[in-house]
Amino acid sequence: MTRPAPAHPLKRIGYDKGWNPKAPPLQGRGLGWGLSVDQLRWLHQRAREMRCNPTEPEKRLWRHLSNGQLAGLKFRRQEVIGPYIADFMCPSRSLVVEVDGDTHDEIKDRLRDDYLAEFGFAVLRVTNADVMANVEGVLAAILAVAQGRASRHRPHPNPSPEGEGLEPVALQKPRGMGDEGSMP
Repeated sequence: MTRPAPAHPLKRIGYDKGWNPKAPPLQGRGLGWGLSVDQLRWLHQRAREMRCNPTEPEKRLWRHLSNGQLAGLKFRRQEVIGPYIADFMCPSRSLVVEVDGDTHDEIKDRLRDDYLAEFGFAVLRVTNADVMANVEGVLAAILAVAQGRASRHRPHPNPSPEGEGLEPVALQKPRGMGDEGSMP
């Protein structure tokens, strides 16, 4: 007697009726994460709203993370990763930074962290109070975790030849030309 395969944890709790684990990436839109188009559309809309209305600790931390200010690392804010929206994400180091308020459910956070870990992301959680009172310490912690992770930058698939276009090419005289430019 064969047992049916266990359902994905999010499917078991009725997360998305259009969920399909074998769904291909959406055309031109990156990973589909196995979610329906409607669910992804809702997540992206919600992320946009969250970017427009950040909490004060998120604003304060973003002032230090934006534009590569932290050791040249690029961060995105309110980034959709699967069925979740990460507060801050550094794609080159697969690092997610979550700014947690007073009302966070540890069980849900653990499920979320485990899901992100399946895709190679490390999650660093900091509290609102830490960001507001000790932003320098939070930045040092983020930098320490980021530097401890390998970079995911890959070389360009079509690099230019070594040194191409860096120096002007010296013109050579055609054969048989004298110093005066006349034929001998």
